Amino acid sequence: MKFASIVVVAVILSAFAAHFLLGDPGYVAINFRGYLIEMSVPVLLGLAVLLVMSVWLIRRLVQAPKRLGEAAGRYRSGRAGVKLTRGMIEVAEGNFARGEKLLARAASTSDTPLFNYLQAARAAHLQGKDERRDEWLKLAYEHTPEAANAVLLTQAELQLDREQYEQALATLRRIEENSKDHSYALALLGRLYFRLKDWTNLAEILPRLRKQGRVDQDRLDKWAIRVHTENLENAADGEAVIAEWKSVIKQLRTETALLDSYYMALMRVGLHDKAEKDLAAALKTEWRAPLVRLFGLVEGPDPSKQLKRAEGWLTKHGDDVDLLLAAARLCLRNELWGKARSYLETVIALRPTPEAYQEYGRLLTQLGETDAAADAYRQGLGMVAASPLTAIPHLEPDTA
Repeated sequence: MKFASIVVVAVILSAFAAHFLLGDPGYVAINFRGYLIEMSVPVLLGLAVLLVMSVWLIRRLVQAPKRLGEAAGRYRSGRAGVKLTRGMIEVAEGNFARGEKLLARAASTSDTPLFNYLQAARAAHLQGKDERRDEWLKLAYEHTPEAANAVLLTQAELQLDREQYEQALATLRRIEENSKDHSYALALLGRLYFRLKDWTNLAEILPRLRKQGRVDQDRLDKWAIRVHTENLENAADGEAVIAEWKSVIKQLRTETALLDSYYMALMRVGLHDKAEKDLAAALKTEWRAPLVRLFGLVEGPDPSKQLKRAEGWLTKHGDDVDLLLAAARLCLRNELWGKARSYLETVIALRPTPEAYQEYGRLLTQLGETDAAADAYRQGLGMVAASPLTAIPHLEPDTA
């Protein structure tokens, strides 16, 4: 189109030139190193035009291979784009094997082979072909080394999905070496440590995870609660329990699950006095059924005073089953069998639980009602067994 425009312009200019020059064509003489060249002006103009056209034609011929290569590249790129689209559609429709082939074939001619290889790796993963998945990821890295983190993150995600935890851990640690505090890698590492129950390492990265804000707050709190719970359950002594509790952030100290672990840990290491005082203070601030249940398990220094406090609460919370159970346990400690029986039978009537039946069985055994105790134990076990239990026979002492 451009060449045609030039020709049209040249013809028009030539027509005007001919109109003015035919009357007097003029005369041109060129003397160069003893050579004399003579011609008319129209001839000189014609030679000039011919020279310009020759230069233009030679230039086009020289550029022809490059232009042909560019055109071929555009064609291949277009076909690669079509294959990429078709491959993605096949994978989305569940035709993973066909989608993988299309994506892989398009990679060699694609302008973005990294994307092709990553998607081919996902397609292979969805087929359960882990070795082929890793081969595509290797090719992705080789073609685009600067995208190492993207490739490694994809690999870690797929390894986590396949529950290949050791391999995923090695992959994520490589990213840590390349890019310290990479937010998404750190989030995946948190998920991995939680699944591995590696509470020590999870506790170590929790402050970094909170700082980056990549993981939602609810999940972070869940991880933190589990870490503190495990540490409290495994604390060696009272100092370790108190130190662990001090490390709990303020907004988590009201979590019931964490409080439960804390008070149980205090009792386990023998700090019943502190557990009783802290529990009483916590219940005064907010009445919580799970904590009320724990109050009955605390072996305080003065059982009668502890019972009196529990019965004082009954004036306001007389229908609280957990408080009734706690009061029953404290009555057992104070050897108030009749009162304990009354509380336990009320609990079983309102809300029977394995715990209540267990305590009731202990009481009946203490009272010598062995058949009724056996039945109480059977009722409690039946609540947690997969199928109803048959009656537990009363075992007579061996007289032989």
